[in-house]
Amino acid sequence: MTYFALALVLSAALCHATWNLLVKKIDGGPELVWLFSAISVLLYLPVAIAVYVIEQPVLGSKEIVFCIVSALLHMAYFLLLQQGYRKGDLSLVYPTARATGPFLSTIFAVVILGEHLTMPIVVGGLAVVVGVVFLTGGFRKTAGHMKTSLAFGLGAGLLIGSYTAWDAYTVSILVVPPLLLDYTSSLTRAALLAPYALRRREAVRRQWREHKAAILGIAVFNPLAYILVLTALAFTPVVYVAPAREVSVLITVAMGSLLLGEGQLRQRMGWAILIVLGMVLLSLG
Repeated sequence: MTYFALALVLSAALCHATWNLLVKKIDGGPELVWLFSAISVLLYLPVAIAVYVIEQPVLGSKEIVFCIVSALLHMAYFLLLQQGYRKGDLSLVYPTARATGPFLSTIFAVVILGEHLTMPIVVGGLAVVVGVVFLTGGFRKTAGHMKTSLAFGLGAGLLIGSYTAWDAYTVSILVVPPLLLDYTSSLTRAALLAPYALRRREAVRRQWREHKAAILGIAVFNPLAYILVLTALAFTPVVYVAPAREVSVLITVAMGSLLLGEGQLRQRMGWAILIVLGMVLLSLG
């Protein structure tokens, strides 16, 4: 892995952790999802047009349907994630979601696609499960917010695993340019949530008035994290990129504990490291 590729992936991890932190700090509802999605559509329109003109992809009815379903999965993920952040801890919800997604993707690959079950996959899967269990309180009777964080993290992780498998088919088999797939997701979210945003115009104005800089940050960093990873994948094997991406888990746990006052930094960081190691083994397995 070149230093340039590593810089791209680590920058993507920082962008991913940052927009999640901003979503947590704003503590908004679906109007927030509409706001940053609509702004992303405007900001990335020139890039989407350039990709379409240069690559000239074939976008028939099948490709469009797959893009729309992907957009619906991503919208459900964003809505569930921001609701989880409103009721749970960033340093619990985020690592649980990020761990559950790769874990379920691996399970799907073994059970549905018949891929070979290797020792790194077994050890990595166990590390992820143990890390998530103890990160959210272990087997003792846990506090309500920890149970809530676990529930929302698992739900978001299930959606991550679902849209990861769906998107992989869309970009690899149907050959839809990844940036256009991501842009379609933002466009669909903005369109579907527009009626809700219109009914909640005052809430939208208040969100924009009070959190303009943070919303712009989410609108930029959310797609940018994806674009940076795609750029690295263009000349770097996925076995190097995928594990390096998971440093975002450690960044987010640190942000939640230090910047949001969620506490328990040493304990949560320890279990987060175990989760990251498990995800690395799953990626290499």
